[in-house]
Amino acid sequence: MEGIASLIPLILIFAIMYFLLIRPQQQKLKEHQAMVAALRRGDQVITQGGVLGKVTKVKEGENEVEVEIAKGVTVRVVRSSIATVVNKTEPVQS
Repeated sequence: MEGIASLIPLILIFAIMYFLLIRPQQQKLKEHQAMVAALRRGDQVITQGGVLGKVTKVKEGENEVEVEIAKGVTVRVVRSSIATVVNKTEPVQS
């Protein structure tokens, strides 16, 4: 009985760590993946490097997008390096 009683605090610590650290991090990762998957042309984005630009081309088969950071200046950016979407364009209604 003493063996089980000594394991209870360890199990409680693991449960608290799961609900305070691991689970929120997994939810944030899922939200980021959904945001990156929903990128479309015309969205204004901020990269993890702090570059603000507008998405000009979304390459479906590849893992990158083209972002216009100044008039006539476009860069290819890996999708996962997009930190946030500032302004989202509305989808085209057909």
